[in-house]
Amino acid sequence: MSRSFGTLPQAPAAQKRPVEDERHGITRQDEYAWLRADNWQDVFKETSVLDPEIRAHLEAENAYQDALMADTKDLQKVLFEEMKGRIKEDDSTVPAPDGPWAYGSSFRKGGQQPLFERMPRGKTAPEDKTIILDGDAEAEGKAYFRIASSDHSSDHSKLLWGFDDKGSEFFRLRVRDLDTLEDLDDDVADSSGGGVWDAAGNGFLYSKLDANHRPSKLYYHRVGTDQTDDILVYEEPDAGFFMGAGGSRLDDFVFVSSYDHETSEVRLIRADDPLGGAVMVAQRETGVEYELESGGDVFFILTNADGAKDFKIMTAPVDAPQKENWTDLVPHKPGRLILAMQAYKGYLVWIERENGLPRIVIRDRTSGEEHAIDFEEEAYSLGLAGSLEYDTTVIRFTYSSMTTPAQVYDYDMGTRERVLLKTQEVPSGHNPEDYITRRVNAPSHDGELVPVTLLYRKDTKLDGSAPCLLYGYGSYGIAIPASFNTNCLSLVDRGFVYAIAHIRGGKDKGFAWYENGKRALKQNTFKDFIAAARYLAKEGFTSADRIVAQGGSAGGMLMGAVTNMAPDAFGGIIAEVAFVDVLNTMLDDTLPLTPPEWPEWGNPIESADDYRTIADYSPYDNVTALPYPPVLAVAGLTDPRVTYWEPAKWISRLRDHSTSGEPLLLKTNMDSGHGGASGRFSRLEEIAFSYAFALKVVGKA
Repeated sequence: MSRSFGTLPQAPAAQKRPVEDERHGITRQDEYAWLRADNWQDVFKETSVLDPEIRAHLEAENAYQDALMADTKDLQKVLFEEMKGRIKEDDSTVPAPDGPWAYGSSFRKGGQQPLFERMPRGKTAPEDKTIILDGDAEAEGKAYFRIASSDHSSDHSKLLWGFDDKGSEFFRLRVRDLDTLEDLDDDVADSSGGGVWDAAGNGFLYSKLDANHRPSKLYYHRVGTDQTDDILVYEEPDAGFFMGAGGSRLDDFVFVSSYDHETSEVRLIRADDPLGGAVMVAQRETGVEYELESGGDVFFILTNADGAKDFKIMTAPVDAPQKENWTDLVPHKPGRLILAMQAYKGYLVWIERENGLPRIVIRDRTSGEEHAIDFEEEAYSLGLAGSLEYDTTVIRFTYSSMTTPAQVYDYDMGTRERVLLKTQEVPSGHNPEDYITRRVNAPSHDGELVPVTLLYRKDTKLDGSAPCLLYGYGSYGIAIPASFNTNCLSLVDRGFVYAIAHIRGGKDKGFAWYENGKRALKQNTFKDFIAAARYLAKEGFTSADRIVAQGGSAGGMLMGAVTNMAPDAFGGIIAEVAFVDVLNTMLDDTLPLTPPEWPEWGNPIESADDYRTIADYSPYDNVTALPYPPVLAVAGLTDPRVTYWEPAKWISRLRDHSTSGEPLLLKTNMDSGHGGASGRFSRLEEIAFSYAFALKVVGKA
């Protein structure tokens, strides 16, 4: 008998077919290895070839979770309508000027996919807009569809756009004539999602995915030719590195980057001579990262070279960009993490984070004078959109907080004038005064203070009775912003405290915060999250059995780890596209992301120490006889990042060992991949399902 779900029906039972693996003198057994389809590469492109036995098991799991969640169907509809009601259905971006045109996007009422538009610069009337790419029309009749990119050529005559109609992230590229609005015959398959136009708009460079889903080759495609005629420009030989290309505002260079999670290397290709060869900037050094921005006669270089852990900005002459010619411009300051930079004719702009909060800094390239754009809220989020143009004094940025809807500003770097262009509309209504957002600090196991951002209604009682959804990620240096989220209001308005734990493994408190939550120190990530949960319960924001933890992808790994380490700290777990079979995945170098992931997690194939480190926390490998709380795991059949069999195996093993009698649910989306459903409303239905699970767990369904 479950506390929240009552008497449970018989759960699906996957057959046990033990497979042994021996590494570094250690033997492990995996009874569910057979759920990994031998033809997984083919399944990504055509799901009908999935082994019928595997399909039957996934469908049985879907039927089981559907039965257990059947009594929440009406609630899911209510939640969906609430979240949909907070979206301006015909919302649009503020068009960004570029030469004679301005480019933007919008949605039509009831539409799932974006519409890409342009209009003559300075024109704002609806009749001045031209839809250059209609996502709804392109998606018609497809179970899954996502537009990955949309990039016009510098002469504004053509549009390069990419899409995925399987969820497997093998993207196709098409070229559209912007006069006729018809696609040309060009059809480029298996790309990583976008490309970079050459200076004349005659063709583009794009990275092609290999069979293991790694972007390893850079090709040049001339418009009007067949893909078989594309010319290989550069190939990355190291299976541990990704490869990609990006352009510049000046259309002078294409930057070809090879990178993993801690090392990068850049080559330069002249945009006016795409077949003229790639020039090395600085050879890769393990642990050294750098990226370039065109600045006319100089390159600006954002790097952690010379021990600049929190990054600094350097310069180099365009005709001599090699490392021996790099010169410091913005020095390294410990604790101030420079996140990204943009170069313009008269100014250099960067976004940095210090003491957990971001700010935008502008430097006059002539005088060297610097000033910052500051804000006063206790916790907030900033986004630097910048400008499509190089010769401009105006940049664009976005601002929001947990209580403040997103605002879009234009900012004149010379006059320092800030112009509010748009405030996010919440059609169903939103009064920021009804809510409180706070930043508290939870002491972790070693004395480090873990920031936790909170959102709750003013009338929520903080006596331990409030349920809480606690979100975490904590990997790859990704910081979770304290931004406005209309969806979570459906929980907050029902008495929830919505919390984000800014745990180690992200860069929320600088680069060291990331370093102290990876590889040998990965357990800090999990211990920080558990500390945040226990602190919120201790301080009366909630209680342990009313905390529903949520995380996705690497955050799903976090969910699996903390469930093994402290099942008593949580009332429920939502693990979406969960990376829970860490050891097996890192031991399989044929999988899409494994070799480039070794710098983040360690290489258990080569290193016995790395093997033991991962084995100590890998969620699948550490399932044991424990009173596990209710768990909802979500997977995507065509997910190339976290393969579907990871959560499928995990749930089966949890069922074998759990002593609590609580439900363990697996929901596999049979038509999508890592990002879930592709349409904006379809995605809301998935969120409504997860929220209904959370509400059911705490007795509010």
